[in-house]
Amino acid sequence: MADEPSSEPRPAVADGVPLPQRYWALLTIALGLTLAVLDGAIANVALPTIARDLDASPAASIWVVNAYQLAVTISLLPLASVGDIYGYRHVYQFGLIVFTFASLGCALSDSLLTLTIARIIQGFGAAGIMSVNGALIRFIYPRRLIGRGVGLNATIGSIASAVGPTVAAGILSVAPWPWLFAVNVPIGAVAIPIAFRALPATRSAGVRFDGPSAIWSALTFGLLITAISGLGHGESVNIAGAELCFAAVFGFVLATRQLSQTSPMLPIDLLKIRLFALSVATSICAFLGQSMALVSLPFLFENTLGRTQVETGLLLTPWPLAVAVIAPFSGRLSDRYPAGLLGGCGLIVLAAGLALLAILPSHPSTFDIVWRLLICGIGFGFFNTPNNRAILTSAPPLRAGAASGMQATARLLGQTIGAAMVALMFGVFSQSGTRESLVFAAVAAGGAAAVSFSRLTGPRR
Repeated sequence: MADEPSSEPRPAVADGVPLPQRYWALLTIALGLTLAVLDGAIANVALPTIARDLDASPAASIWVVNAYQLAVTISLLPLASVGDIYGYRHVYQFGLIVFTFASLGCALSDSLLTLTIARIIQGFGAAGIMSVNGALIRFIYPRRLIGRGVGLNATIGSIASAVGPTVAAGILSVAPWPWLFAVNVPIGAVAIPIAFRALPATRSAGVRFDGPSAIWSALTFGLLITAISGLGHGESVNIAGAELCFAAVFGFVLATRQLSQTSPMLPIDLLKIRLFALSVATSICAFLGQSMALVSLPFLFENTLGRTQVETGLLLTPWPLAVAVIAPFSGRLSDRYPAGLLGGCGLIVLAAGLALLAILPSHPSTFDIVWRLLICGIGFGFFNTPNNRAILTSAPPLRAGAASGMQATARLLGQTIGAAMVALMFGVFSQSGTRESLVFAAVAAGGAAAVSFSRLTGPRR
């Protein structure tokens, strides 16, 4: 990217885009987000097969997952900043193109090295999609209907994240692992031309891209995620501790640099807005709880309850199905009622559902499991959409990209910490640790509810 903002005019969309352009814009947003989120989850299922086919060790094959996650992590905030400066649609288009071609590279890879490089490039493309999709929703929909748009976005993201393992298992049952990536290519080929025709133009923030801040941001969040993941997967405490210390030092340098800037890459200016900061904190805690549940439940179903892999995939389906039904409804409600109330109530329901899962009987029926998962999905659906709407709309329009990037970063941090916590639980407890993980997940959801309700008191800024 150049250091100077483009001189091309970026007319701001006053109050959404007209129909039917809005529907086409939403279609490309939906396709891109599905690709980016789904691909972050499906590779886990194929790791044993990939390691065997490429003659790689299981430990080395983990880089197929880690490379993608790290690339997304280090580039979310910088690309969100680029969106504020050069226009959100340009970043999104860049993300779609890079992701699609990198997916083809993944499918054609014949070694672990080439696959890992392709996954890194694919992660940068995914970050381009995820960093600004929320900001684009803000300009696609009229303000009075933003909750509906955010609800649709939340539905797509939640379902793609939750059903990733099931989709991967289905593809692997009929095709070799390269098809996990090859299926992205025709979808991307459809989404790219629509993105160029339908996405709205937005006004430039009128500032330069801050290259040094991008480097400090990448080092801070890259080391933070690496340390958290390493602790969860048995990495030396000394190494993980050193990574955390360096992350703290780089984070301090980054924050100090941002204080003097009018449009900082790390949105310290937005974190001074009380509603924005509390909504980000709520998101981290809630996604931590959700991640702990979705990572630990397959172990509970397969290792403890003796269910097959296919049964496990089907048993997990009620959660995202409930989110899909509830999120659009909660989106409409979020246009009328405060996020603190809707999110807090939803998170209490989520905490109750997780607690009920933790006390499942020793030999539960399918119905015993399904209705508990439905409760979790209903609660999460009521939380996610209003919370995302609060994050996006509490920021000024010219900072929509930073708000969208921070929303994605909060989700990623919560999910990463949650997965690492499950791994730690498995190592600490003599039994599987799944029930303890669910108890901790319920506590995290309860804490998120408390933070959410705190948004109902005090000033909004």
